[in-house]
Amino acid sequence: MITLSPALKAQSVEQYGPKTFSTTNKWTAIVAAYEPEIKAIDAAISQLSDAKIEQTLTFKGVKYQLGHYKGEPIVIFTTGISVPNAAMTIQMALDYFPIERVVMMGIAGAVNPEFHPGDIAIPERWYFHDESVYVNPDQKNPGQFVLPDYYESALESYKERRKQDPNSPAYENFGYIHPEEMAVIKQGWDEPQQMPYFSATPKLIELSQQAIKNIKPILMPSGHPINIKVGGNGVTGSVFLDNAQYRQWLQRVYNAQVTEMESAAVAQVCFVNDVDWIVIRSISDLAGGQQGKNVENVFDGIASGTGAKLLLGLLDEIVLAYPESD
Repeated sequence: MITLSPALKAQSVEQYGPKTFSTTNKWTAIVAAYEPEIKAIDAAISQLSDAKIEQTLTFKGVKYQLGHYKGEPIVIFTTGISVPNAAMTIQMALDYFPIERVVMMGIAGAVNPEFHPGDIAIPERWYFHDESVYVNPDQKNPGQFVLPDYYESALESYKERRKQDPNSPAYENFGYIHPEEMAVIKQGWDEPQQMPYFSATPKLIELSQQAIKNIKPILMPSGHPINIKVGGNGVTGSVFLDNAQYRQWLQRVYNAQVTEMESAAVAQVCFVNDVDWIVIRSISDLAGGQQGKNVENVFDGIASGTGAKLLLGLLDEIVLAYPESD
């Protein structure tokens, strides 16, 4: 039995845990993963007369730009590349600032072959694609694998769930890699629950559709109009994907539109914290579907620019839809 010291007993519970904000007009967080994306956002905002960055703070190495967009408070920052960085920085931001919604913009690799560099996807759901079990082949049965008992049981539950939820993944292995799900816990739940995906806030999905109707057509530098798709699925993993076979597997298993390295982590943190969220992803490459070398380095700036234009249109809709009294 652990006995608390008198000093600890004297502390009230309210002195521990996350900060509680009393701010009435809560903020919109505008986030990107890395430098080309945040440069595109900063450049787009700097051209507006009614948007301004007023202060820059740095906590634990992360730079936060605080300001206003058409009268509404915003904070802009980079998450850093990959799942752990994204989860860490989003949670820190929610702990530090009175954030009501998160809008992420960045680049992604196309899984849907209909996409081309510069096109934009706004998935409705985000999945982790590389939570998995690596197993040995079954020496007695060529082409089969030796699966742990717990995983065989999990697969049965996944199959039963898919009968009720068609958005659940249609799991199959990729060689010795067998996909799995992690369990998530949040306030009010007695125990962790399996989460095959996280769904973007419906209101923000609707506002993105409205933004597409209201903004000018977004063009590539060549003058070619881009394709924008709202809905469908995005997948996140701690890998830069440049493999055609795995890309095809992602489409079969997750019906994925795009793949990248942060969004599902952002989604999970927002879900656990009951914060609205949406992700805009502009296509920088074909995730291994191209002929020859990946050209992400050629298109990341262009893709970030097309994404930033849609981001501003969405922010305009957010300003109108989330009045100060909310």
